[in-house]
Amino acid sequence: MYAVVQTGGKQYRVEEGSSIVIEKLEDKIGAEVVLDKVLLVGNDDKVTIGRPVVDGAKVIAEVVRQARGPKIIVFKKRSKKGYKKTQGHRQFLTEVKIKEIKVA
Repeated sequence: MYAVVQTGGKQYRVEEGSSIVIEKLEDKIGAEVVLDKVLLVGNDDKVTIGRPVVDGAKVIAEVVRQARGPKIIVFKKRSKKGYKKTQGHRQFLTEVKIKEIKVA
């Protein structure tokens, strides 16, 4: 069984037992998280598509770790104006392990 969930403005295809890295969630390591914006649920031969979400479906996950992504350099320049600006950014991320996909 698999599902497509939306969190942090992005969509992820998840299966039971898999782990994904998503935008930061304000939960501690080991906490249980319920992802209730389930857009699609698929079994071997049956696929349920939500409009916009599947009613009664939810994905239960466990927070594995809190981390930060790789450094991204943001560089801005205006030609012939003498303007240059360099800035760095590291995104906060959360790794979760999918425990269960429930469909009502």
